[in-house]
Amino acid sequence: MDFSCHALVKRANTTAYYHRGTEFNSSSNLDGASLYYFLEEWTLNPSRTNLKMFLIPPVVCLMAGVFIIPTILFVIFSRFSIRQETRYMLLGNALLSDLIYLLFYTLSAALNAARVHLPKEACVLLLFLLAVAYCGGLFTAAAIVLDTYIAILFPLRYIAILPPSRTKKVIVLLWMCSGAFPGIFFLVLSSTHSFMPCVLEMCSIPVILILTLNGTDAVKLCFWLSTTVIFLCLSLIFCCYAILYFKTKQSGIWENICSRASVTFLMHNTVLFFYFFPVLALFVESFLCINVGTRLQTRLWVSLIVCNVLMILPKVLFPFLYGLRYREISASLKSIVKRKHLRQVSPAPSLS
Repeated sequence: MDFSCHALVKRANTTAYYHRGTEFNSSSNLDGASLYYFLEEWTLNPSRTNLKMFLIPPVVCLMAGVFIIPTILFVIFSRFSIRQETRYMLLGNALLSDLIYLLFYTLSAALNAARVHLPKEACVLLLFLLAVAYCGGLFTAAAIVLDTYIAILFPLRYIAILPPSRTKKVIVLLWMCSGAFPGIFFLVLSSTHSFMPCVLEMCSIPVILILTLNGTDAVKLCFWLSTTVIFLCLSLIFCCYAILYFKTKQSGIWENICSRASVTFLMHNTVLFFYFFPVLALFVESFLCINVGTRLQTRLWVSLIVCNVLMILPKVLFPFLYGLRYREISASLKSIVKRKHLRQVSPAPSLS
């Protein structure tokens, strides 16, 4: 689309009063200009919505993530025996990806709450970094589950299959895939001129999700392919957990509901549920948009909840429910806390 943002808004003003009377009915009857106009009005009009309250979940999750994630990363990278194990290297990579995502998404949400319009290039870079960080965390989570699967089902061949040197190559490959996957989509959208200038100036992830389903065929294709890849990764994680459960069911570790295996399995599935739920919500929202024609305002609220709450929660729950379950990490953290406590209460030297 070759129109500028001001031209789109000016053209949409001619039909504004009619659409206001419909109070954000189904967006299927709106053209691109009118849809953008109402999204901009809904976002910038404080009397209709209080969008700043959706800044609270990302900020709170970022504060919790900054508190716990660097601490776990310090324990992993400061101890040679820990950072040479495959599971801890993968855990550190996942935590690093989640921390990057939390930082950039909170920055994006804060800029939108402050109504700061980014340059197009800055918006594209921010969206690309968010996509890379999200893919990195998701792909690494899948690799962690595959590592657990191999360690439990093939314990005698585990070291031969995944030595530390090969794990480092796997991590590099994960980052390459995390950059290549969204990079291809961004190149396709750029070559087909599917990036609307208005969308890049607003640079709001929830609004972009709404406009995606009303965009060109290339935009819709990229959206559905991305959602499908995410769903396949999460399905792989779920299948590995299910196989592990049925393979180890006869060992007796699940008989006591309070056993370490049962609690760990429950926590991992809790994190998996929070990873699955946003994708499921996006599928439901897309289905309702295409087949039912939900109100635009309803779809905006759903997008805000998915982006600012549901997609953020797994990033901050992962280190608490997953990382701290490792005995070596928890023991190292306890030893650090005890050491600091002993230094603080050490007795003063006696006077002779």
